[in-house]
Amino acid sequence: MLERLLPQDEALCREEFIQNEVPYNLIHLITGLPESVCLKSIDGRMIYAGSPRANAWLWISPGVSGDMRQHLLQELLSELGEMILPGVTGELVVAEQFASCYAEYHRGAYRRHMTMESYHAPNVRRPPFVEGMIRRAGVEDTQQVAKFLVGFSEDAYGVRVSAATQLETAGRLIREGGLYLWMVGGKVVSMANIAHRSPRHGRINAVYTPRGERKKGYASALVAELGLSLLQEGLVPMLYADQANPHSNRLYQNIGFSRCGEIADFKFASRET
Repeated sequence: MLERLLPQDEALCREEFIQNEVPYNLIHLITGLPESVCLKSIDGRMIYAGSPRANAWLWISPGVSGDMRQHLLQELLSELGEMILPGVTGELVVAEQFASCYAEYHRGAYRRHMTMESYHAPNVRRPPFVEGMIRRAGVEDTQQVAKFLVGFSEDAYGVRVSAATQLETAGRLIREGGLYLWMVGGKVVSMANIAHRSPRHGRINAVYTPRGERKKGYASALVAELGLSLLQEGLVPMLYADQANPHSNRLYQNIGFSRCGEIADFKFASRET
């Protein structure tokens, strides 16, 4: 029998989950979304968090046996019923086991889409001798941020979009107040966003520098400043990086971020696609 998982649920405060919390940080965000479907096992050793139009996140304690894990996954599938999911994200073995069960249940297929490395930085180091300064993005930056989001979409997801389609997202990020820019001589050369604050962490995302401005330390300097700001709030900065991008992984490691675990992303599809 499964129970509803609530924001700041007791299961999210158990030491067993906290030890794996950095890779599964998005679960905190999803539990607070009004349309999310969030469940837990009675003992809190399985946590499922699903939001509309996005991958579900699934955590099962490493201490759970293989047989019990299979039982919990079948119970979860039964609870979800005919709900259609775009994919699932979690530790490789758990996520792939669920993906296999889900595909069989729905007579569909699945594929491994991406593997991310999770990072946190209890201590942050500013890179030395980087020109420029940090500034919070304002309404006047909407067009520039939209252009940066075009580049970010292509680099991070391999998806080409137009700047016009990104204006709404750019405006929302600016209004939320977490988007920051790195400025050199009045020119915007990099961006990064504080996307969400959970009880113990602050998550940074949307890190982007256009190709002509790369390898100058701008993204490193900007992320370092955001990380130091979060530490002053009493939160540990964390982020995800695509394992297929060695440059970004080195960038984060060079300013104090350390690996906290891999997360695998699987996508679902019907067998015809």
